[in-house]
Amino acid sequence: MSTAALDALHRYTLCESPTGDSRSLAALAEILDADAARAGFHTARETHPTGDHLIWTLPARGVTGGPILLLSHYDTVWPVGTLATMPWSAEGDVIRGPGVYDTKAGLAALLSAAGEIDHHHHPEVRVIVVADEEIGSPSAGDLVRAEAGRARAVLGLEPPHPGGDLKTGRRGSTRARIEVTGVEAHAALDPDAGASAIDELVDQLLLVRSAVAARPVLLNTGTIAGGGRTNVVAGAAHADLGLRFSDPADEEAVLGELRRLRPIRARAGVAARLLSHRPTWRPGPPGDALLDRIQEIAAGIGQRVDGRPADGAADTNTTGALGHPTVDGLAPRGGGAHARTEWVSVSGIAERTALLTALLTGLVAG
Repeated sequence: MSTAALDALHRYTLCESPTGDSRSLAALAEILDADAARAGFHTARETHPTGDHLIWTLPARGVTGGPILLLSHYDTVWPVGTLATMPWSAEGDVIRGPGVYDTKAGLAALLSAAGEIDHHHHPEVRVIVVADEEIGSPSAGDLVRAEAGRARAVLGLEPPHPGGDLKTGRRGSTRARIEVTGVEAHAALDPDAGASAIDELVDQLLLVRSAVAARPVLLNTGTIAGGGRTNVVAGAAHADLGLRFSDPADEEAVLGELRRLRPIRARAGVAARLLSHRPTWRPGPPGDALLDRIQEIAAGIGQRVDGRPADGAADTNTTGALGHPTVDGLAPRGGGAHARTEWVSVSGIAERTALLTALLTGLVAG
């Protein structure tokens, strides 16, 4: 395979880019934009205080119709300094390092593919590289929806299933916060004058658990915080929840229950808000037809790919749920996402570069 893609992945990995670290993200954004420009893309940005979203455009040549939209991200879950204990390494077919699999190898493969396509015959190619995907893309949703509305197909550059199969649906994923206010008072001398925000929060969490108990919904109470001293009735508390849905009806029902939460204690206050929301993307005809076409193109270059739904969430939740033809998992195969065992396959990078090259010129129907 081309050493350019491996060199690019090496450079991207050494530029650590945790979500929310605007300075680190800006440094990698400069590298990525420069590489995209060399591959023929026009580059632009949608600016945000926590990190800019990158927008790359390859103008159409000899092909009319809507663009192919590719979705990726350049933030990772790894804080700056991780390289000291989780260094870049390349041994045989295995490359290790923070973010190599999720999903800097996907960016390296895409830019390598863009440099290899026939620039006299391809549709418009639009690429959105999100800065806050790892926390649910709270600032990128409108951008993704707007770009998807005019696309002929949406391809996600998230990691594939183990072995390389593509992703044709995703669980809905919502991050929600329950915020409770109470009334502070001395916990021994005048407890009845207070209203414990922590006690109220515990009861509210039990109500939420009851709402999901009979449904195939994953609920994780990720963080709880509140109060301050054991001799003071807590005046404030909150909990952050992670919810995963496989059915839009369950999603609507549970989120409705969150919106309807009311305080149990007379002097307490309760409010729930969504920190991020990715709707349930269920497999269906638009995505099935796109997968069929991808399989045809893959077969033409000697590759075999299959597809099935995934449990994890990504920006393709948004496009798939809106009914746009969407397939995800087009980054190279590997494993260990969000783990210190994270790795990506060298031969997988070559395979995905070849497939993306074929897709950028072959997805001209529909």
